[in-house]
Amino acid sequence: MSGSPQEVLAGLADIVGNNHVIDSAGDQEPYVTDWRGRYRGRAIAVVRPGSTDEVAAVVRHCVERQLAIIPQGGNTGMCGAATPDDGASNVVIRLDRMRRVRDVSPLANTITVEAGCILAEVQAAATAVDRYFPLSLGAEGSCQIGGNISTNAGGTAVLRYGPMRDLVLGLEVVLPDGRVFNGLRALRKDNTGYALKQLFIGAEGTLGIVTAAVLKLFAPPRSSALALLKLHSVDHALQIMQRLRGAIGDRLGSLEIMSRSQIEVIAETVPHVAIPFELTTPWYLIVELTDTLAGIDLNEPLASALSEAMDAGLAEDAVLASSLAQAKAIWAVRHSVSEGNKRSGYVVSHDSVVPLDRQAAFVTNVEARIMAAVPHARVVVHGHIGDGNIHVIALIDRDRCSDPAAIAALVAEINEIVDDETAAQGGAISAEHGIGITNRGRLARVTDPLDIGLMRGIKQLLDPNGLMNPDKIFASALRTIGNAGAA
Repeated sequence: MSGSPQEVLAGLADIVGNNHVIDSAGDQEPYVTDWRGRYRGRAIAVVRPGSTDEVAAVVRHCVERQLAIIPQGGNTGMCGAATPDDGASNVVIRLDRMRRVRDVSPLANTITVEAGCILAEVQAAATAVDRYFPLSLGAEGSCQIGGNISTNAGGTAVLRYGPMRDLVLGLEVVLPDGRVFNGLRALRKDNTGYALKQLFIGAEGTLGIVTAAVLKLFAPPRSSALALLKLHSVDHALQIMQRLRGAIGDRLGSLEIMSRSQIEVIAETVPHVAIPFELTTPWYLIVELTDTLAGIDLNEPLASALSEAMDAGLAEDAVLASSLAQAKAIWAVRHSVSEGNKRSGYVVSHDSVVPLDRQAAFVTNVEARIMAAVPHARVVVHGHIGDGNIHVIALIDRDRCSDPAAIAALVAEINEIVDDETAAQGGAISAEHGIGITNRGRLARVTDPLDIGLMRGIKQLLDPNGLMNPDKIFASALRTIGNAGAA
């Protein structure tokens, strides 16, 4: 770092105003600690710019003084990608003041928003013009669009609409040298050279700071039907999905699976969420159909398909939601998995994605291997079964987590089991959570060196000083990440 801390703070205050520079350690705590409380760092300042020009000016100020830049959205990520390390030269840039909806076009089916917009606000802005923004996940009331883009968020609607990468038409990005990439175009077709915007989607803030985006909108669902199925195996869930796709096609909007153990954790730790069904089987499948036409009865085709599935022995029982309130109650269970797991113990979380026809073998093998290696672990599973993304979670009692070296060795052992089985089934270790601090060692272990080399080359090209969110995705030889505490 060049310049004294006082000079750094004064320069930042000149750009954004004194009220938007947080330098007190106590006031910084929510911004230097990740959502799980696992990673804690420190910062010279947490800065809250109010415009793209201010973001660019802050970045230039940091580059001139060789300060590490940590972009941060809603700080709801699962991998510590928005958390600073314990070095003395970090500046956290929060975008929560940049919440303007710049444009909504029902004609083009687009919405242009600033990166600090809360996901739920974007959904509401679309609804106000009779349109629909389909990204939906448990943190939608607090996560920000910039973070959703930087992590290529998935959620529960990927089966029909795709992940965030498929929902972005254009981006505005402040680059690591303070220049502004203006790719904020609402074009459905643009074959003019390289698709530069794609570099920043899923890059976890390591290549630049997303400040605004043009997003796709859709006709809103006006008819829907939802059911919860009780199953005895993941393989049965896959057979049901194949039947539904043949009978119902694109009306199949969501397909979410949870193990009984996962629901039991929610029942034990999230008292405000009621479990609106009895737990009588090992697996539970949420099926949702939607249609953009009003007045379409989707309950009848769904009930018919589920009846056939039960007749074929693929499901023990089905609960067809008879009201919007009942449907919301079922979704509330699914959206509470992260909260329940966090409250239950030290979370060793995995974000594997495998080919659809390998999911049953993957889940069976991983669960058996973890339980054999770590008998005291509680293994729970949930996931977006329709797109191959299965989250295998090992919950460790916090009483066993007092020794950092021991818990680190245990996590490494579990990760190796999951990663090896993921590779054996032809999958990848992250579908939607990203790499961050948590998974960078795993990325290095399982990824083709050619892929790593190409990614490092892109990072070096755009960020030759290594200041933009350092030590996320790749470890730097010059900096060290702060300690990880029990979560």
